[in-house]
Amino acid sequence: MKTTASIFVSALFFVATTGKAQGPAAYVNPFIGASTSEDAAGSYHGLGKTFPGAATPFGMVQLSPNTITGGDNGSGYSYEHTTIEGFAFTQMSGIGWYGDLGNFLVMPATGPLQTAAGSRQHPEEGYRSTYSKKEEKATAGYYTVKLTENNITAEMTAAPHSGIMRFTFPANQQSRIQIDLARRVGGTSTWQEVKVINDSTIAGYMQCTPEGGGWGNGDGKGNYTVYFYAQFSKPLSKYGVWSADIPDGWSRKREDVESARYQQQIAKATVIPGVKEKAGKHLGFYTEFATNAQEAVLMKAGISFVSIDGAKNNLESEIRNWNFDAIRQQSFDAWNKALGKITVAGGTEEEKKIFYTALYHTMIDPRNFSDADGKYIGGDGKVHAVKNFTKRTIFSGWDVFRSQMPLQSIINPRVVNDMVNSLVTLADESGNHYLERWEFLNAYSGCMIGNPAVSVMADAWAKGIRNFDINKGYAFAKNSVEKFGNGSKGYSTGGLSVSLTLEYAYFDWCLGKLAGALGKKEDAKKYLARGANYKNVFDTGKAWFRPRNDDGTWQPWPEQGRMQQGYGTIESSPYQQGWFVPHDVPGMVALMGGKEKVLADLTTFFDKVPQNMMWNDYYNHANEPVHHVPFLFNRLGAPWLTQQWTREICARAYHNSVEGLVGNEDVGQMSAWYVLAASGLHPVCPGSTRYEITSPVFDNITIALDPAYAKGKTFTISARNNTPANRYIQRAWLNGKPYQHCYINHADITAGGTLVLEMGNQPAQNWGIK
Repeated sequence: MKTTASIFVSALFFVATTGKAQGPAAYVNPFIGASTSEDAAGSYHGLGKTFPGAATPFGMVQLSPNTITGGDNGSGYSYEHTTIEGFAFTQMSGIGWYGDLGNFLVMPATGPLQTAAGSRQHPEEGYRSTYSKKEEKATAGYYTVKLTENNITAEMTAAPHSGIMRFTFPANQQSRIQIDLARRVGGTSTWQEVKVINDSTIAGYMQCTPEGGGWGNGDGKGNYTVYFYAQFSKPLSKYGVWSADIPDGWSRKREDVESARYQQQIAKATVIPGVKEKAGKHLGFYTEFATNAQEAVLMKAGISFVSIDGAKNNLESEIRNWNFDAIRQQSFDAWNKALGKITVAGGTEEEKKIFYTALYHTMIDPRNFSDADGKYIGGDGKVHAVKNFTKRTIFSGWDVFRSQMPLQSIINPRVVNDMVNSLVTLADESGNHYLERWEFLNAYSGCMIGNPAVSVMADAWAKGIRNFDINKGYAFAKNSVEKFGNGSKGYSTGGLSVSLTLEYAYFDWCLGKLAGALGKKEDAKKYLARGANYKNVFDTGKAWFRPRNDDGTWQPWPEQGRMQQGYGTIESSPYQQGWFVPHDVPGMVALMGGKEKVLADLTTFFDKVPQNMMWNDYYNHANEPVHHVPFLFNRLGAPWLTQQWTREICARAYHNSVEGLVGNEDVGQMSAWYVLAASGLHPVCPGSTRYEITSPVFDNITIALDPAYAKGKTFTISARNNTPANRYIQRAWLNGKPYQHCYINHADITAGGTLVLEMGNQPAQNWGIK
């Protein structure tokens, strides 16, 4: 790790300033993973891509600093950047593909009004400001920084649908709060409107369409409207709007908005003082006032994706006054409650910071998409009201079906139920009648591959999470695998032949398991059989998976063979993707030449990983296709190797630092892997109720269970004699009785009880092999 990796802001800042911080939220360091640097990552995929700003558990609002517009910077922030554009009310966590949101960008300033942000090289040319790294701090639900260009301290905290900011100004006759209504992380909003409601309030909206870039630079089909209702603690006496003339023929995608031509057009925007209402293509709002030294001016706003009335109600129901510190405390308390679902003991202070920050990152998404009154905008563009669930959004399916959703099935089963409901209602309302694989604010983005929502639904049903319309859900799941699948050939062809065939085979198996649970015998037989289609891209001559052409012939074997990145695969090589047969490990092992050969191959796969576990050609923890692979040793009769390697990954791929994630956070997936593995559990095959047992990082892990979904109150994993060296399980007891298995069933966890593991410094080759 570079020097900057060791620079982080202590999550205990709240203790120093208020003396009140305690509980698991005090361990959270929001700067873990907050970098998009390709240089530090050694890959164009970058690092964690998290944001450090204020949020609440699964909340709609994320109030966070933004250091960049454009590029593959989905969070809008990267720690190594030296200037801040402003503070936005919406963000995405840990994603690539250019990102979206970053709406309602607020910036305090002094002196003459500037209507463009300016460049990172020349911040003085815009409203962007340099800032003090030493005075940049963040805790769960709170962020603060000193903007050094104008000597302004910015603080922010969040409620579920709203946020409040406190700016401490110097003495100045022309202090200001300005809001860039056009700004969007991956481009621009394409139409805005703002109204002055009274001497303290403004309201309006920003329309964000694919023509303005955003998610996938428009290819993600992000099409949403953000409504706002904002109030200022200092009266609106000198205010106005700026409006840039964007010619009709100009493209407004990400690279166009970044261009010098576009930025020059914004810099010469027309400033209209005193206007009470304005609509246009590129608007901003400002309010100016005189300030005394160290005078605090506050702004609060509600956000809604439904209406201005929704935004107003969200604000008024959550932040009724100007007590910034009270909202900050409420946010911190909300995190303590949410993170308290898992209590750990033992381990180091650093490991606790890594663990609770990871748990924190798993509770950013899938976020609440419905207003405080339950209204949400549906897949048909109409307003709907939830009845028995919370409408949620941002489903990074290809990533999160592996660890994130299985983790939530234990600690937040209601969230899983909500997500399935949200995907089913979207499929129904949109008229598409299939389940989206990467859902973003109702958009059917088509990002990545497979049918991950089918896995999530099958896994939920198998685990007793069933408060959704299973008739529609099953029909839409079936439509999904028929629309996107291996077809009549029984395999997929083309440039992603291997990845598609293997993943579609698994999702077919998931549907087959769901069909069987529902008594649909013919469907169960059909789709379980289709789960074996992975065999159709295995070339016995090469003894590995290989892409096929439409006529059935094999694609040419490259010089690097199965090590060739992108050879029939997505974001992987056949060597990495080829282990993805989670639903039929015995069949996979037989194809590959038997247990001994596979064990030797897997051992090499891990032994050649670089010490820092950054992006590489072997076990590449920086990306999802291999996240189940360390647990395959359990299935191969060598559970001590699962124990060895999960401890190695936890120690080498996760750190309490800005560069503390070796790959993209991917909307909770990277962190959920750590939470599960560090707790001693992880699935190989979601859709099955089996979790693999591995070596916990901590001495005791107690999980609080949801009484609506579990018979027990808590489930505890206790590791006796646990140290970094004593990483191997010697013996085990479940609820006081000897336990010989290296796996445990979901029902055993939800029944409550205690799993005791006795640890030692040498592999115990007689435990866990039955």
